[in-house]
Amino acid sequence: MSDNCADDEGRNLDASQAADRRTLWLVLLINLGQSLAGVGVGLWASSTALIGAGLDNLADASVYGVSLYAVSRSQAVKVRAARLSGWLLIGLAVMLFVEVLRRFFGGEAPVGPAMMVMAAINAALNIVCLRLLRRHRGQDVNFKASAIFTSNDSIVNLSIVLSGALVMWLDSNLPDLVLGLVVSAIAAKGGREILAEAAEAGEKAQSEAA
Repeated sequence: MSDNCADDEGRNLDASQAADRRTLWLVLLINLGQSLAGVGVGLWASSTALIGAGLDNLADASVYGVSLYAVSRSQAVKVRAARLSGWLLIGLAVMLFVEVLRRFFGGEAPVGPAMMVMAAINAALNIVCLRLLRRHRGQDVNFKASAIFTSNDSIVNLSIVLSGALVMWLDSNLPDLVLGLVVSAIAAKGGREILAEAAEAGEKAQSEAA
C-alpha cells in the first residue's frame, strides 16, 4: 500500500514539474519576442523607456531559462538560481541608469505613438504571462521571482503608454528619460525583492535540514 502511495506521489511530482517546464517555456518565448520587438522599436523610435523595457524582457527570459534549469533540482539549486535572477535585474537597472544619463546630454524626442502602441502590446502579453505564472501557487522561489518580474513589467509598460502621450504633448524627450529612471528604480527594487525571497528560502531550507 505504501509503495502505491509513493508511486502516486512520484507521478504527481513528475506531472507538476512537467507543467512547470511548460509554463516557463511559454513565458520565456513570449519575453524573448517582447525583447526583440521592444529593443528594435525603441532604437527606431529613440525611446530609452522602450529600450529599457526590451532589455528587461531579455533579463526576464534569462531568468526563466535559469528557472527551467532549477526545476526538479534541489532547494539549494533553486535558491542559487533565484539569487542569479535578482543580480541580473539589479545589473539591468545600473545599465539603464547609465543609458539615461547618456541620452540626457543629447538626443531627439522619441516617437510617442510608437511608444504607446508597443507598450500597450507588451502590457497585454504581460497579463498573459502573469496569468500563466499565477496558476502555480506553490512556494517555489523561482516562480515567485518570475511573478515579481512580470508584475514589474506590467507597471512599466502602462507607464510607457502615459509617457508616450506626454512626449507627443510636450515634444520633448524628458518624459521618456524620466520614465527610464523609473524603470531603473523598479528593476532595482524587484532585484532586491528576489534576493530577499532567495535569502528567506535559503534560511528555511537550512532550518529544515538541521
